[in-house]
Amino acid sequence: MTRHLVRRAADAAEPPYDAHGYRRRTLVGEDDGSVHTGFGLCELRPDGGLSAHVHSYEESFHILGGTVILDMPEGSYLLEEGDYGILPTGVPHAWRGIGDAPARWADMLAPVPRARYGHDTQAVRDLPARSPVRIDVRDPRTRIFGHFEPAQMDPGKQSQDLLAVSASMRTALLVYSGITVKMMVDSDLGAVASTMFMVQYAPDGVAGTHDHPFEETYYFLEGEADAVFDGERHRLGPGDCAWAGAGCVHGFANAGTGPLRWLETQAPQPPPRHSYRFTRDWEYLREALES
Repeated sequence: MTRHLVRRAADAAEPPYDAHGYRRRTLVGEDDGSVHTGFGLCELRPDGGLSAHVHSYEESFHILGGTVILDMPEGSYLLEEGDYGILPTGVPHAWRGIGDAPARWADMLAPVPRARYGHDTQAVRDLPARSPVRIDVRDPRTRIFGHFEPAQMDPGKQSQDLLAVSASMRTALLVYSGITVKMMVDSDLGAVASTMFMVQYAPDGVAGTHDHPFEETYYFLEGEADAVFDGERHRLGPGDCAWAGAGCVHGFANAGTGPLRWLETQAPQPPPRHSYRFTRDWEYLREALES
């Protein structure tokens, strides 16, 4: 059974745009053995659009470039690079292109869409195309959205202004052993099946081998990583993607002299205890018992 995969940016062929100016490249899906994770890169031309539809799964997104309009029953929102959000299961929504260049975003679908059920998507009645408003993460009416800036990953440059773009205290930085984590989508934003967050390693950042009772996806944005998945070693860089299924033993180290940063997702959401099983701890116990 497949417990991990690695997809190189250089090997990935872009699918053609459909008749509506939209395309999506699947990086992790049902065919890969995933149960809880669908992960891909979406692109919408300025003159394109996706008609209103609903999913029987949860959808998180992070805008990588350009500008796009998201229509929902309660309003229309202008989303730009760095914005992210959560679309709960069963909520009608539509996407509209805008601007001078295609909009690009990463999406996380949990659980994985199933081809035999029409990819768990159903078209619904058109939504009103209202004038879009910019999101404001301090406004409870746009609670399902947030915004990320790379400066938020630097513990030494935090300010009240940067903290103000966090949707909750749970999005404050977690810093340990040269690793910085910035939560983006979690239960505070209404997610129930998955999480999405940003990870950054300092030049000396290392995470020893471990595994989880859930699936993880990593989309690399900056720097180079030495990664290991069930004993297989890989050098990964911007545009590369990796997936670790439940029980896959994996670890990372920064292979460069600058920061290493990636977008990470988890599904289902981690349990409150025993989310990590570190190899070193079980090796320590084994050696202690043998002595």
